[in-house]
Amino acid sequence: MEKLIQKAKDFNELVMFEHSIFSLPFIFIAMVVAADGWFGFWLFFMGIFAALSARNFAMGINRYADRDIDGSNPRTAGRPNVDGRLDSTSILIFIFVNAAIFVAVAYMINSLAFALSLPILAVLGSYSYFKRFSSMAHIVLGISLGLAPIAGVVAVIGSIPIWSVLLSLGVIFWVAGFDLLYSLQDIEFDKENNLHSIPSMYGAESTLFISALFHGLSVLFWALFVWAAGLGTFALIAALGSGAILAYEQKLVRRDFTQIDRAFFTVNGYLGVAFLVLIIVDRIAA
Repeated sequence: MEKLIQKAKDFNELVMFEHSIFSLPFIFIAMVVAADGWFGFWLFFMGIFAALSARNFAMGINRYADRDIDGSNPRTAGRPNVDGRLDSTSILIFIFVNAAIFVAVAYMINSLAFALSLPILAVLGSYSYFKRFSSMAHIVLGISLGLAPIAGVVAVIGSIPIWSVLLSLGVIFWVAGFDLLYSLQDIEFDKENNLHSIPSMYGAESTLFISALFHGLSVLFWALFVWAAGLGTFALIAALGSGAILAYEQKLVRRDFTQIDRAFFTVNGYLGVAFLVLIIVDRIAA
């Protein structure tokens, strides 16, 4: 039993289950707006299973593909995929199990969700390889999480309205923007190991500018989402308030690069939850 518990802890450390906070709020935002309120317990649990299995699949591939890179980087050398706690076979089984769960959940939701399940997994799996040949990996990560609102609205209404695309674009630039900040930690390592990233190609100052630009675009697309979906005042506060949170994140990193983890995990986690809460309040008040 103790071995089983320890193995579960190792897998948790491998994929960091708690970081699902980045994708879950925006799935539910899309579902709340699509349903104009509560969408039912069935879709609630299906949304959770879909989000967790998709993220576990993506993180599993990332850790499997990056075994050599993580082992060489002092920041990541203690991860379970490189220090012997989880072997390659275990990680591959984890990847395939989560892929199967995601496809099965999509099948149970509706035909469009099922048709999109494999293309979505292909996008999620591609991120881990982009940094080996393209600095666009930050955008690909953004697209990976930006698929969450699309998945949410497809689950509820079986189609993709324009407002959900605008919401997704906001998520894409939000994630790409904070991934740029996170990548500043590995700027020298990426240069030494010929890994492609915007920080290693253009330097810290340019990266900070591009990140701020991306976050500005996020706020713009989220404001357009509120307009296109015909939402109210609380939703607008969510969109514009996210700009204040992102401005604080940018200030935090610019002031002290040792604050990158705090900016990446804590600030962004609060942003998603606050956005969801305000959207729910907006629908209740409508």
